[in-house]
Amino acid sequence: MNHQSGAILVLSGPSGAGKSSLISKIIDHIGPTYFSISTTTRPIRDGEINGVHYHFVSVEEFKREIEEEMFLEYAIVHGNYYGTSLSPVKKALKEGKLVIFDIDVQGHDAVQNRLSDITTSVFITTPTLKELKRRLHSRSTDSEEVIEKRVDMAKREVQRISEYDFLVVNDELDKAAEVLISIAQASRMKIPTLQINEFVQSWEAN
Repeated sequence: MNHQSGAILVLSGPSGAGKSSLISKIIDHIGPTYFSISTTTRPIRDGEINGVHYHFVSVEEFKREIEEEMFLEYAIVHGNYYGTSLSPVKKALKEGKLVIFDIDVQGHDAVQNRLSDITTSVFITTPTLKELKRRLHSRSTDSEEVIEKRVDMAKREVQRISEYDFLVVNDELDKAAEVLISIAQASRMKIPTLQINEFVQSWEAN
């Protein structure tokens, strides 16, 4: 029973908390992984690569996959469809990979509803709201209006930390990465309910 198998690691947290930096730090230290990327109907932009940044599909193809229940979750954003396709996730799990999701709290709900028994969830945030604001401003990539929206969203997201298995406070990147590596390694040992039931039956029979 003590084996490494396919599992899911959900990472959520406010924009500016450093999720992307942490993922880059840990990715070479946690074994075979698959980073889940979204499927979208929006046009591909300059510099983007199909299958790397997004899976780009037509509206017709996206709607067909909705009918076939091929999405873990999906939404319409600014007139375009975005969703998490189940087929590459299932393939990666069969290959024994750790599937990593960088998704918001609503996406976390969807994963828990469908795949809770192999999912470990982590909420990543800054030590304070003040520090989050500082990081958002220091990036110099968003307008003041966008930053205010991100801060408002962060305040709502933080209220749902208790729904996650772990909280990682990204104060010092290296230390936060060490903690996240430990969580990722442990998440591979999570045993699906079906396998637990089979073990109990076998244990009692022998």
